[in-house]
Amino acid sequence: MDADIARLYAERRIEGLKPSFVRELLRLHACGPMTIKALAESVGRTHSALSQKVAAMRAAGWVETVAGADARSKQVTLTEQARKVIGRLAAEWRATEAALAEIEAEVPYPLSRVVADIERALERKSFHDRIAERLAEDPAWE
Repeated sequence: MDADIARLYAERRIEGLKPSFVRELLRLHACGPMTIKALAESVGRTHSALSQKVAAMRAAGWVETVAGADARSKQVTLTEQARKVIGRLAAEWRATEAALAEIEAEVPYPLSRVVADIERALERKSFHDRIAERLAEDPAWE
């Protein structure tokens, strides 16, 4: 799905944008500049994970960071490049949500339920632990 969304961006000459950046870009557009911590909380991610994503978005030219209210925080803002295409990104987000709803209507097991079920399974035992258990049984891993 991400590859198809990226293809749509390429068709519109939106270069260097990863589909995984769009939620945060839309949130910054809606809420204005935010600290990495506030942005992470608003999208349900850890500070560490979002800090890495912000670094990638900054390197790609989609956001800028400036010193926050205290020396430890950074404010994240959209660049002019992002502001120029944010309307298109919002349109793509709406179209993607509608397409997902259409797919869910076609299959007997909704995608949203799959995601929730997988999240619950991973809460019971992490993906890392599941892989590590298998590797502990495999002599080739030693």
